[in-house]
Amino acid sequence: MPPRAAAATTAALLGAGALVLPSTAAAETPARETRVSAAAAHAEPLVVAHRGASAHAPENTLAAIDKADRLGFRWVENDVQRTKDGVLVIVHDDNLKRTTNVEEVFPGRAPWKVKDFTAKEIAKLDAGSWFGAKYKGARVPTLTQYMNRVARNGQRLVLEIKKPELYPGIERDTLRVLRETGWLERHRVRHDLVVQSFSADSVRQVRALRPDIKTGFLGTPAVAELPKYAKFADQINSTHTSISDGYVAAIQRLKGPHGKRLEIFTWTVDEPAAARRVAGFGVNGIITNKPDVVRAALRH
Repeated sequence: MPPRAAAATTAALLGAGALVLPSTAAAETPARETRVSAAAAHAEPLVVAHRGASAHAPENTLAAIDKADRLGFRWVENDVQRTKDGVLVIVHDDNLKRTTNVEEVFPGRAPWKVKDFTAKEIAKLDAGSWFGAKYKGARVPTLTQYMNRVARNGQRLVLEIKKPELYPGIERDTLRVLRETGWLERHRVRHDLVVQSFSADSVRQVRALRPDIKTGFLGTPAVAELPKYAKFADQINSTHTSISDGYVAAIQRLKGPHGKRLEIFTWTVDEPAAARRVAGFGVNGIITNKPDVVRAALRH
């Protein structure tokens, strides 16, 4: 998702997701009734720690997902990109400047793009000091390391394929790592994993390679376009400033490629009032820099 403003760099994006299955009768009711039915199925949207609990620890590090675990958040989100030598790593930006000391370690390698560094070189970088001295020495994890830690913590994952246009074939590479780490086993695919992207082509590619995987499209397509997206995406994950109760209802009236109601995860919701607003729309999940604030808002 888009980088945070500098004033928010000590916060991290967090996301959420839950499957809502309104009845067939609800599908035939007016839009607002459909939305209310969906909201009633889950009193609260799920809250997923986007980039880990990155309001408390450096984003997309193992420390961040461990912190999410300690805070009681079962769902986490990450961003996947690919190194020069083909290793998948967890980092949001397509360059390493903002969240590592790459300029100090490799001063002559501007513009410090992820794709221009080997995995061994990236492993030398400090990905924690920018956040605070406590996290000095935190590293950029590989996707393999990340998946193993999420599994160890008993967590679930919303995995975002970043900038797929920079990394041809990254969808296949991602699925290979997921398979090698046990994340394509039936139970995990059905309950513990969502793969999303801002690229519709990338989402389609994931679906073509593994039709059983739950997928999400990041964006806010026009209502008239939603049926087209429902052919390959199980979720439409939109920024909270772009949605309304009618838009949420329009999404949830449709069925996705697995024959289940489309879901919507909305981002980036950091304020209590905004959290209550989108929860009132009946969204399935809330993506937030401040999961503890959102959780408290939804329960009071």
